[in-house]
Amino acid sequence: MKKQLQTSRRQYKGESIIDFPNTYVVVDIETNGLSADSCEIIEIAAIRYTDGIKVDSFSTLIKPSRKIDFFITNLTGTTDSMVADAPQIEDAIWAFYSYAGSDILVGYNVNFDVNFLYDNLMGCYGIPLTNSFVDVLRIARRVLRHLPNHKQTTVASHYGISIAGAHRAEADCEICNACYRYLQEDICRSGSSLAAFKQKMK
Repeated sequence: MKKQLQTSRRQYKGESIIDFPNTYVVVDIETNGLSADSCEIIEIAAIRYTDGIKVDSFSTLIKPSRKIDFFITNLTGTTDSMVADAPQIEDAIWAFYSYAGSDILVGYNVNFDVNFLYDNLMGCYGIPLTNSFVDVLRIARRVLRHLPNHKQTTVASHYGISIAGAHRAEADCEICNACYRYLQEDICRSGSSLAAFKQKMK
């Protein structure tokens, strides 16, 4: 039986940081709505990188308690039949938690993902997700101020990164990491060091 989701206060949630660690886990989720209070995760993906090289990955669909809305299916391509035999959230969230360990999480607009993951981990097991996390969106807004918007697909297109498969969790992880690496290159090309950039963003 799930414990009631604790969404009002995520007091043990990890810190949002600007950092460029050697080892990190890029994470992305797909959900059947925008509210962590009332909507469910239908897919989790995570990819671990060390020195820019993909080390391993984790990915799972999740069976929600209700049918997937047509809008979500149209956006992600995920159908009810695809999740019919998928794990329940209790198994999926524990598998993700075990995979991520204590690594820094990286993602695009990742606070959204972290909130869902935190609430579901608390709801299922009473365990907070305490990993610090890097939001690539924050970096993109600072580095690419001239872009009309800073959606992940816009930033990817700016760098010539393929967005094939966007809005599926594992593909979004790959796209996010490519953006993250290109942004670091831009920072260094601008004459700044990554350490100096981190200091400016504090």
